[in-house]
Amino acid sequence: MAYTVEVLGSMLAINPQSWDALIGDMPLLSHAFLSAFESSGSVGKGTGWQPCPMVVYENGELVAAMPLYFKSHSYGEYVFDWAWADAYLRNGLKYYPKLLSAIPFTPITSERLLVKATSNAAELKKALLTGLAKLMQKHQLSSIHINFPDDACAATLKQAGWLQRQGVQFRWENHHFADFDAFLSTLSHDKRKKIRQERNKIKAAGVTCQRIKGADITPEHWQFFYQCYENTYREHQSTPYLTPVFFKQIGQAMPDNVLLIVASINDKPIAAALNIYHQAALYGRYWGSLQYVPNLHFELCYYQAQEFCIAENIRFFEGGAQGEHKLARGFKPRPTCSFHQIAHPDFKLAIADFVQKESQSVAVYTSELEERAPFKAAFK
Repeated sequence: MAYTVEVLGSMLAINPQSWDALIGDMPLLSHAFLSAFESSGSVGKGTGWQPCPMVVYENGELVAAMPLYFKSHSYGEYVFDWAWADAYLRNGLKYYPKLLSAIPFTPITSERLLVKATSNAAELKKALLTGLAKLMQKHQLSSIHINFPDDACAATLKQAGWLQRQGVQFRWENHHFADFDAFLSTLSHDKRKKIRQERNKIKAAGVTCQRIKGADITPEHWQFFYQCYENTYREHQSTPYLTPVFFKQIGQAMPDNVLLIVASINDKPIAAALNIYHQAALYGRYWGSLQYVPNLHFELCYYQAQEFCIAENIRFFEGGAQGEHKLARGFKPRPTCSFHQIAHPDFKLAIADFVQKESQSVAVYTSELEERAPFKAAFK
């Protein structure tokens, strides 16, 4: 088949309906979500994220694509390669710019090789990978990185000989629980007791929580949420990646996929958490507070979201990377991965050795996490 492979300078150059026809119902891969990063100024000029989505056309029809960025740093990726960049620098070589396929600032596992449902899917994926190789050669890039691919994409990359790097995240599963107490009944006595104590302390502090779906989120809600989001970065002596416009845009463009949870005391908002969801999963994304209340983070970011999943019959709550405290809240470790192409032959060998040894450490760490699971024996 004759395909035309192009590298564009912006998601905004792609027809939204044509892009969304390739992604199923995954909201974090939607044209609305990815283009909001650009139109809000969160990625693009001056950010170190230069959009360069790759697209494949057949007779003028978009049949394959992938989110893609030239990166001049490694911030906002959640797969850490700073040591690789430092090794290049110490050897007088340039690591940046590099090429990255990922959802910016979003460590969520999903498809990266987006193809039309057709018998030619394997050929389309091959066309994308060939396009990546040509792009790396054309710009003499040090490397290509594909972060958090799903199983189907990972299988394709593994077969194509890419270096695989292992990781671990935390996921909560809703086993058709009738209510939150039904979920608690699966936990050991000590963990169940601790969660109830935490929630009782939140009530005793006078905290009330409101879950607000996208269509009901007002400009005032977004303004307050951004105050919280910005304050969290400020407390960590950092600068927010995302702009206020980004959140307003996704709220307007994808209201059926946005959940804002606001905590208040005496009707005064003090904290907020933002989630993205669809029928299969809820993704915990951002949170912040203007007032410290013990255990508020657990209530707002975990227990309220778990209750929402139960009420909406959503199977998975993806808690994201880091945070072993999630184990005690009913989350389980699950494997993630990333794939890498390294241009320099000696560094390719060295990095291959590194990821192999690292994978052994990740396996041991995951096993230790599983042993600390908070569930009763019947539910492990």
